[in-house]
Amino acid sequence: MNIALLSDESKQELMVQFCIAYCGILAKHTLCATSETGKAVAEATGLDVKLFLSHGHGGAQQIGARLSYNELDMVLFFTGPKNEDYLDDLVSICHLCDINNVPCATNIATAEMLIMGLNRGDLDYREILYPRSRQVLV
Repeated sequence: MNIALLSDESKQELMVQFCIAYCGILAKHTLCATSETGKAVAEATGLDVKLFLSHGHGGAQQIGARLSYNELDMVLFFTGPKNEDYLDDLVSICHLCDINNVPCATNIATAEMLIMGLNRGDLDYREILYPRSRQVLV
């Protein structure tokens, strides 16, 4: 499965801690992230994370493009509720997830449910329905 990780500055440490906690599950999948989040996660966990641009330079739009082509299977996007800098990207990413039936978590509680479901095989249907999205992200 292809999983995208995004977080604003105020939630980056939470994303890192989440990825440390679920490193064993995440290691079985292809991860991509915006630059700063991806670097922090890779450094803390040793996971291979494909890096996109930073948020300010269009990283969320790059992830949005992958969603538009149904190349992602899950999105974890942790944002602070008062951070308006990420609001447009959050709305856009969530909208693209809705269009393409991609599970999206915007908080740690939902992210944990998705990761546990992923581990149980609850998302395996995506490999059958969308075989073209099995390509490794570049």
